[in-house]
Amino acid sequence: MNRVRKTLLAATVLTGLLQPLSVSAAPSEKADRVDTIAHRGASGYAPENTMAAFRKAVKMKADYIELDVQATKDGKLVVIHDTTVDRTTDGTGKVGSFTWDELRQLDAGSFFGPEFAGERIPSFEEVLDEFRGKTGILIELKSPELYPGIEEKVADALAERNLDKPANEKIIVQSFNFDSMKTFHKLLPKVPIGVLTSNKEDLTDEKLAEFAVYSDYVNPTQKLVTKDLVDRIHDLGMQISVWTVRKPEEVEPLLKAGVDDIITDYPDYVPRNKHK
Repeated sequence: MNRVRKTLLAATVLTGLLQPLSVSAAPSEKADRVDTIAHRGASGYAPENTMAAFRKAVKMKADYIELDVQATKDGKLVVIHDTTVDRTTDGTGKVGSFTWDELRQLDAGSFFGPEFAGERIPSFEEVLDEFRGKTGILIELKSPELYPGIEEKVADALAERNLDKPANEKIIVQSFNFDSMKTFHKLLPKVPIGVLTSNKEDLTDEKLAEFAVYSDYVNPTQKLVTKDLVDRIHDLGMQISVWTVRKPEEVEPLLKAGVDDIITDYPDYVPRNKHK
């Protein structure tokens, strides 16, 4: 659904004038299939947020890779989930306390298995350059409040590669920080936006209508997903990507609920069709 129609729908909800959902509902553009999003790459099979995990996801034919972006002390955009390097590397300290050269020396693979020793933390640009056009890329701005101006840096990196007008929504930017996503939407209005949440209070009709003004996706934890929630998100012209599937038995309830995308450590757990 185009953003003008979405905005009008959202405004109608906020003023309490929404007609019954069946009247204004816009069916999901992916009604018969679900997209697989490889969480931090195929992180069930390779060390998360490394080139090995992203390459594995592409080999497994994931529709998207998901990654987390932060910034180094000297302003380099890097791909790592935690705000410290302790869990996934042989280093210790906050991501933002390292220069790019220092961060690049860390081993980001051995924690997963000896066969991945020597894997490095990749730069954001490195990932874009290798995987654009090969798979979709879901980009999470991780704790953007720690890195003032990171929205502009990510936007510039995308624009430099002509990814600021993505075809078929193959570039999506998301965050738990809603203000950050409002900022990003103003910078690159043609790039789809997702809002992440694990808070049920973010999924009221009023909050969803607020999201619909600037967002294309509402991406909750799977514990909050119901058929009613999926329908309400779809009725506002948005889609829903759900995280994080780590067990095969978690897939079927999400398919039955009608979600659009499943974010998973194991891309092979998710079938291509919602109706098996």
